[in-house]
Amino acid sequence: MRILLVEDDELIAAGIISGLTQHGYHVDHCVTGKQAEAALRSDQFQLLIFDLGLPDGLAIPVIQRLKQQGLSAPILVLTAWDQIDRKVAALDAGADDYMVKPFDLRELEARIRVLVRRQQARTDDVLNYAGVSMDLAQQSVSYQGQALVLTRREWLLLKEFLLNPKRILSRERLESVCYGWDGDIESNTIEVHIHHLRKKTTKDLIRNVRGMGYMLAAESEVDDAN
Repeated sequence: MRILLVEDDELIAAGIISGLTQHGYHVDHCVTGKQAEAALRSDQFQLLIFDLGLPDGLAIPVIQRLKQQGLSAPILVLTAWDQIDRKVAALDAGADDYMVKPFDLRELEARIRVLVRRQQARTDDVLNYAGVSMDLAQQSVSYQGQALVLTRREWLLLKEFLLNPKRILSRERLESVCYGWDGDIESNTIEVHIHHLRKKTTKDLIRNVRGMGYMLAAESEVDDAN
């Protein structure tokens, strides 16, 4: 899952990025509202975190423009102002939740899970599919009851598939989820990660859709293979 963090305080941003990375997210960071809007024109993110007070002004009009343009990703607002008017204005603009600084990273991560859960109309944080069980709260994953040890990139990939069980995911999207703006990657990197996931689960779990990308096989197909 890829998150865009819009925060001008470098220390706070570094702490959020470090904490969320440890919880199995990929976080890209920008500083201003203009940078955020530019990023969203070229990249996809599954959730946005906005500091309310940015160097180029309040984030409220930016959030409002993004929502008016059809942005569906949840938005969580961070603010140093414990003023009800500012909170209400952010929510009215389209924000889905807010937190007042300072905050505990554990609560931030929990609120992210709640927002994603709400968007997907799920009731808990456990993703189950064809023998794979991923507990997002406990950061654990198993296949047919046996615990799996995944690398960070493998976790990000498997999580993206499980959050989108019926969708074809392009290689470009999978690269962005795993690497974001981290730099150049080898052309076959995603294929290598998928190969490792197949070895740790079953070769039939993830299928290649020629010319389009990858998707989870139908559960019946995986069951039949086993």
